[in-house]
Amino acid sequence: MITVHHLNNSRSQRVLWLLEELGLDYTVVRYQRDPQTLLAPPSLRAVHPLGKSPVLVDGGNTLAESGAVLEYLVERYDAARAFAPSPGTAEHLRYRYWLHYAEGSAMPPMLLSLVFSRLKKAPMPFFARPIARSIADKALQGFVAPQVRLHLDYMEAELGKARWFAGENFSAADIQMSFPVEAAAARTGLERHPKLADFLARIHARPAYQRALQQGGPFDLLS
Repeated sequence: MITVHHLNNSRSQRVLWLLEELGLDYTVVRYQRDPQTLLAPPSLRAVHPLGKSPVLVDGGNTLAESGAVLEYLVERYDAARAFAPSPGTAEHLRYRYWLHYAEGSAMPPMLLSLVFSRLKKAPMPFFARPIARSIADKALQGFVAPQVRLHLDYMEAELGKARWFAGENFSAADIQMSFPVEAAAARTGLERHPKLADFLARIHARPAYQRALQQGGPFDLLS
């Protein structure tokens, strides 16, 4: 039996989604973030030393990192190759690229945006507050916001080349890319990026996406 150790409002939502797309049986062990720090509870360290999610347990195999988990599930259970292009094709190269780009390039500026935005609101002595806010504003305006725009513009342009990130067919790369696009929509909006907004509308309409939300619980990246 497949078990997913799932943290609320986290990347592990993508693992539940792919499992639903594949029609596999699985169980979910839920964990809740600390409402103040947004960190995972210490109990997750009993599953994986880093105490992060997702963690997938499949028989004797325990895997972390969402991209690695998605690749594993596709390679092991997608016999019809419905969620990955054929190896050796141009589409497969794009598929592999987007699987790694999502966390390697797209998410770091999104995370920095969250960190500096929270820094501006963090409790601190009144005399330190103006200094902290000034540092956060300069970082956001001078580096983080331009980087976020750069990546969103890039993703928007790439979706102009094909219907999905790897080509004309939906794939696990789109599941992996959903998290940075969801984060951008929640934190900066997609008014200037209609193709990304359309991408979100299309994935939200997928029955497997909706079933995954029922399994994983509310999904809110505004925090």
